Amino acid sequence: MNQTGDKHMKKSFQLKSLVLSMAVAGAASLAVVPATSQAGVSANIGAVSNYIFRGVEQTESASASAGLDYENDSGFYLGTWVADVETGLEYDLYGGWSGSIGEVSLGLGATTFRYTDTAFDYPYNEVNASLGYGMFTIGYDKGVYEDPAGDIDYDHKYIGVEYGSFGVTVGMLDGDLDADDDALTYVDVGYSTELSAGLEGSVTYTYVSPEDSDLDSDTFLVFGVSKSFDIM
Repeated sequence: MNQTGDKHMKKSFQLKSLVLSMAVAGAASLAVVPATSQAGVSANIGAVSNYIFRGVEQTESASASAGLDYENDSGFYLGTWVADVETGLEYDLYGGWSGSIGEVSLGLGATTFRYTDTAFDYPYNEVNASLGYGMFTIGYDKGVYEDPAGDIDYDHKYIGVEYGSFGVTVGMLDGDLDADDDALTYVDVGYSTELSAGLEGSVTYTYVSPEDSDLDSDTFLVFGVSKSFDIM
């Protein structure tokens, strides 16, 4: 992905990364437990001071968002998420399955990122995978960017650590697998806390280091608020 400012190459894919291919083929004798205990529909609303995704700036100002999710007893889920991207709207659709084998959490899903006609980008379609144990999660996302000049393959890999209200993610995004200098590495360090019943506040510091030595590293400090609630 071009990180030099081309609006049609700014997007860096996916807010709902769940899931890694199951290197647990020998675990057939273990019980697979769905990640959710009961079916339900929930919604969320939120706002951030600056929308940063996988180390790439999506807006230069505040962004509001809203989402709707359905989770099944079996661990299957479907959802949608919409965000303001200044010149239009981003709307994401995603689905998949998540569960656990003993203390190992796993899942597999797919996400499509779409934009209204006035927004700055074209669609992205990807498969998402993650594997977790305790406070650690590793993930891999593989996708295709629908550039009018021709589809572009990309991938994103990351490792995350959560401890209480703190979280750290180290990721690498390669926006064009055919270009040697089109990757970036980013580090997110975040803290979240409950501001009031059902209302959560967060602060995230992001450091971004482009693979291309001609480009400067960048940093962002993002403040956010969000609220989730059950519908049924």
